[in-house]
Amino acid sequence: MPSVKVVQQGQSKELSEPLPDPGTFEGMPRVREIAGNLGDQRVKDKVIIVTGANSIIGIGRASAHQFARNGARAIYLCDFDSSNLSAHAHELTTLYPTVAIHTRAFDASSEPAVQAVINEALSTYNRLDVFFANAGISSYAPFWDTDAADFMNLLKVNTLSVFLAAKHASRAMLKTGPEKKFPQGSIIATASVAGLRSNAGPTDYSASKAAVISLMQTCAYQLVGTGVRCNAVCPGLIETGMTKVIYDGARARGSEGKIGQLNPLRRGGQPDEIARAVLFLASDESSYVNAQAWAVDGGLSGGLPYVPGKLA
Repeated sequence: MPSVKVVQQGQSKELSEPLPDPGTFEGMPRVREIAGNLGDQRVKDKVIIVTGANSIIGIGRASAHQFARNGARAIYLCDFDSSNLSAHAHELTTLYPTVAIHTRAFDASSEPAVQAVINEALSTYNRLDVFFANAGISSYAPFWDTDAADFMNLLKVNTLSVFLAAKHASRAMLKTGPEKKFPQGSIIATASVAGLRSNAGPTDYSASKAAVISLMQTCAYQLVGTGVRCNAVCPGLIETGMTKVIYDGARARGSEGKIGQLNPLRRGGQPDEIARAVLFLASDESSYVNAQAWAVDGGLSGGLPYVPGKLA
């Protein structure tokens, strides 16, 4: 099995300094903490890039709100479709006036475009802390009706975009300066339960999301010791622009109550429920979470689609 030689890339704070002495309480050692008490400032002063941020009912927009609410210094809202980006920016600056909001329209699978937004963040703020690679598309055709060009385009948008985010964001996260003395960062990719188990999505979409999970895991191991973490969040059925056709169809049939019936919570999810998991992965509270595929799916991937009384 071929191996990849890992080149030393700078060491994290935890590997460079001894852990701080937590002190004592009435002679008993206090709990040793890495992140400390972040309160409602869980991403305080962090510079964050979000792709796939245009949809009004999307995970990208919901995540940007969580980042802004929790003290981000700057957020870049990025999408190929820019029709709602200015409205999102206006809303965020109105609600959170201390957060700098930037909008950028580009293809997340274009290497020059990804490099450009990362370089802009570095030149403006001298740091990059979080890259949420959320851009993605889906399909609804069976694999025998999917041609090669469509298959490769879906992988380009869903998987290549994550590779480019990890490639260039990881280099930026190694940059240190007066405000950031050690390399550190969080790269988060939107995968799917369809990347964990079959029968949760079309073949091409599922393949692309399985690749996203593998990318995050292998990238994490090649970033060994740097403090740059790579994780995938794996949503279940969430009410977003991508799943709107499912929700609209169910509502038209009067069967909305059946949405999510195969998971133990018996419902679909909302983008904010994914955004809160993304916020955790972006914050220092998740400082020991790395190379993981986190299913946020109401429990769907935790079992088999068994319906009581209907085994035969």
